[in-house]
Amino acid sequence: MSGERQAEEAIVPSFNDTMEHEEKGEEKGDHSIFSVKSLLWHGGSVYDAWFSCASNQVAQVLLTLPYSFSQMGMLSGVILQIFYGVLGIWTAYLISVLYIEYRSRKEKENVNFKNHVIQWFEVLDGLLGPSWKAIGLAFNCTFLLFGSVIQLIACASNIYYINDKLDKRTWTYIFGACCATTVFIPSFHNYRIWSFLGLGMTTYTAWYLTIAALVHGQVEGVTHQGPTKLVLYFTGATNILYTFGGHAVTVEIMHAMWKPQKFKYIYLLATLYVFTLTIPSAAAVYWAFGDQLLNHSNAFSLLPRSGWRDAAVILMLIHQFITFGFACTPLYFVWEKVVGTHATTSICLRAVSRLPVVIPIWFLAIIFPFFGPINSAVGSLLVSFTVYIIPALAHMLTYKSASARKNAAEKPPFFLPSWTAIYAVNAAIVIWVFVVGFGLGGWASMTNFIKQVDTFGLFAKCYQCPPSPSSKHH
Repeated sequence: MSGERQAEEAIVPSFNDTMEHEEKGEEKGDHSIFSVKSLLWHGGSVYDAWFSCASNQVAQVLLTLPYSFSQMGMLSGVILQIFYGVLGIWTAYLISVLYIEYRSRKEKENVNFKNHVIQWFEVLDGLLGPSWKAIGLAFNCTFLLFGSVIQLIACASNIYYINDKLDKRTWTYIFGACCATTVFIPSFHNYRIWSFLGLGMTTYTAWYLTIAALVHGQVEGVTHQGPTKLVLYFTGATNILYTFGGHAVTVEIMHAMWKPQKFKYIYLLATLYVFTLTIPSAAAVYWAFGDQLLNHSNAFSLLPRSGWRDAAVILMLIHQFITFGFACTPLYFVWEKVVGTHATTSICLRAVSRLPVVIPIWFLAIIFPFFGPINSAVGSLLVSFTVYIIPALAHMLTYKSASARKNAAEKPPFFLPSWTAIYAVNAAIVIWVFVVGFGLGGWASMTNFIKQVDTFGLFAKCYQCPPSPSSKHH
C-alpha cells in the first residue's frame, strides 16, 4: 500500500480513466473516507484545486499591497487589482485549455503519464516545439526561483516584528533551513491540508489588517498624496501585476486533479475570493497610515504590537512556508527530471535529490533582502512574460490554423464564442503587458530596486530596520 500511495502522488488518471477511478473510489469509500492519511494527504478534487489556487495566489504580497497603494493612490490601486485580477483569470483559463489540448493529443498517441507530472514547458514543447519549451522553461523556472526567494525574505521580515533580538539576515538563514523541509512533500496531491490551512491563515491576516487599521484610525497629519512620481506609480502597478500572477503552477495543480477538465473556472472563483482579502486590507491600511507606507513596505511595521498582530505574523510565517513549497515544487520536478529521480517511488531518494534546488534560493534571499521592491522587479521582468504574455501568444499560435480550431479539445467559452474575439483579447493582453507591465513597469521597478541597493547595499543585514531595534518594537 505504501508503494502504491507513493507512486500515486505523481499519477493522474488519463481522461478516459477518471470515471473508473471515481467509481472504484466509491466502492471502497466506506473503508477510506475516514482515513486520516487520505483526508490530510491525498487531494485531487475540485475543492483541493480551489484551495491550492486561492492559497497560493496571495501570501506575503498581502503585506506589500498597502505600500503599492501609497505609491499609486487609492483609486488606481483598487482599479488595477480588479484589472490584473481579470487578466490573471483569463490567462489561467488559457493555460488550462492548452494543458487539456496537449494531454488529449498525447493520449491519442497512447503516451502514458504514469509517474510523470506534466509541466508548462512540456505543454509548450508538445504544442509549439523545442524553442517554446526553452522559453517557457527559462521564464517559469526563473520566476519560481525568485518567487521562493521572496517567501524567504518575507519570513525574515515578518518574524522580526515579533523578535528583533536577531537581525533579518540571521532569520533568513534559519527559515531557509526550515523551508528546505518542503523537499519531503512529493507533489501537489499532498498539499491538501496545507492549502486549506494556508487560506485560513491568509484570511485571518487580511481581516486583521483591515480591522486593526480601522480601529487604529488615521494617524495625526496623515496625507494621501499618491501618485506623485511615475517611477513610484509603475512600481506599485507591477507589484499588483505580480499579485495576480500566481498561476505559474497552474499546470501542476491541474495535473494533480482527478478531473483536470473541471479546472477551467476554478481560478475565477479563487480570484473572486482573493479580492475580498486584498482590496479591503490594502485600502484600510493606506487610509490609516497614508504616505508613511512609502518607507514601510511591510504593513505589519506600522500597526501597534498586540496579541492579534503576533498571531497574524505567526500565521503568515506558516503560510509562507507553504507558499515556498508551492513555488519550489515545480522546480523540484524539473530538477528530478534532469537527474533522473522523477519516476522513482522513494520519497527519501527524491527528497535528497531535491536539496540542491534550495541552496541558490537561500543565497539569493541573503543577497537581495529588499522586501517589497523585489516583488515589483520580479513582476515586471518575469511574471509579465511567464503568466500573461507567453500563455496568450501560445494560445494564438496553437489555434492559428483552421484545422486546429476545428479539432480543438476545448471550444471557445460560452461568454466569448468567437475565435476572432479570443485572438483580439489575447493580442490586447500581449501588447498591454509588454508595454505597461514589462516596459514601464520594468523601468520603474528596476530604478526603485537599484535605489534600494545603493541605499542598503547587497547582503543588507537588516533591511528597513529602525536604528535601535532592541529598544523599539514595530
